[in-house]
Amino acid sequence: MKVKVLSRNPDDYVRETKYDIQRVPRNYDPSLHPFEVNREYTRALNATKLERVFAKPFLASLDGHRDGVNCMAKHNTSLSSLLSGSCDGELKIWNLTKRESVRTLQAHEGFVRGIVVRFCGTSFFTVGDDKTIKQWKMQSPGYGEEEEPLNTILGKTVFTGLDHHRKEGIFATCGQQVDIWDEQRSSPIRSFTWGVDSFSSIRFNPVETELLASCASDRSIVLYDMREATPLKKVVMTMRSNTLCWNPMEAYYFTCANEDYNLYTYDMRNLEQPVTVHMDHVSAVLDVDFSPTGKEFVSASFDKTIRIFPKDGGHSREVYHTKRMQHVICIKWSADNKYILSGSDEMNIRLWKANASEKLGVLAHREREATNYNQKLKEKYQHHPRIKRIARHRHLPKPVFHQSKELRVMREARRRKERNVRKHSKPGSVPVVTERAKHVVTVVK
Repeated sequence: MKVKVLSRNPDDYVRETKYDIQRVPRNYDPSLHPFEVNREYTRALNATKLERVFAKPFLASLDGHRDGVNCMAKHNTSLSSLLSGSCDGELKIWNLTKRESVRTLQAHEGFVRGIVVRFCGTSFFTVGDDKTIKQWKMQSPGYGEEEEPLNTILGKTVFTGLDHHRKEGIFATCGQQVDIWDEQRSSPIRSFTWGVDSFSSIRFNPVETELLASCASDRSIVLYDMREATPLKKVVMTMRSNTLCWNPMEAYYFTCANEDYNLYTYDMRNLEQPVTVHMDHVSAVLDVDFSPTGKEFVSASFDKTIRIFPKDGGHSREVYHTKRMQHVICIKWSADNKYILSGSDEMNIRLWKANASEKLGVLAHREREATNYNQKLKEKYQHHPRIKRIARHRHLPKPVFHQSKELRVMREARRRKERNVRKHSKPGSVPVVTERAKHVVTVVK
């Protein structure tokens, strides 16, 4: 007589642990799980709370400068390298992995106004208050060699900004005018002026590499094409812009940091009004930099805080501050999208996590899956009032908190006054002006 024996593989019903815990088979039919939403909501709430508990963004402080940090530059090919220039003309190259300075040189007399690394990463350029442009080797000089620049160009006026072309040996400077330089020549190959006293910032477009944009002292943002003899067009705003940054993924969009506490994202094809107005700072915004994904950008402000904004969001998703940090002058987002670097008035460069609660280092497979699952839950229930309140809540320094409250009251008073004027005026005589249109004076082509 034959006897049929049932045999099963233990891997199908025993968990992957050292204990023989029975694996519970699960049926995913939604009709069999009437309390699924309740369970998921509780998990989303717990995940949101844990995210705030583990939000510790500050990583390290790079000490070494003897004066305020005025400008910084990322290396194009090395994630661990950072260049910084201070107000006493000193330039330092940092190794971010070891968190220490690997090279120090006296680059200029007076402020270092701009640093940019050549597209191939073998050398870098600096400009300063001593009216010079200097090119330096990226590698340290050998034993017995003196620290000398590869090339020095003496200009007629002080240079206030600098940027390098992404693919060719061409760089641009700004001061009393915008100059385009060839690395092989000691005089500019093209100069642009448009009835402006001075320019504070110049940026090449990383996608459409022939385009440039600059911020001018007459409250305007001017666009240029290197192939043209004259500037393309400019938009004049109600207050001056300090600097701007192009979106590295969308060629036509750029964001400018303004003196009126806001940031403005523009589409260069239509400068009549900004695409988005980003509010939250309570003092002048001094610097801005996009993440390499183009989905977010980080801003540095005179109010001693750093804020991270979604590219199309009116308010920041994150605010970073420390008790000792003073006015934040310059900001950079690392090329691997994980870190933010800030340079401030009190001689420190600080390293922050781009995602405050992210766990650094190698994650186990199950840990990564749990993180992704929690992230999806938070996205699914993000508009629930309780979860939204916990996710949005941030502790602010007392001066920033009181000033933001005061600004809210002032904005509401202006809106109320405008409504009353419109209500007691002839219909149509007081038009409704949107928040985006309020800040643009004119567009000149």
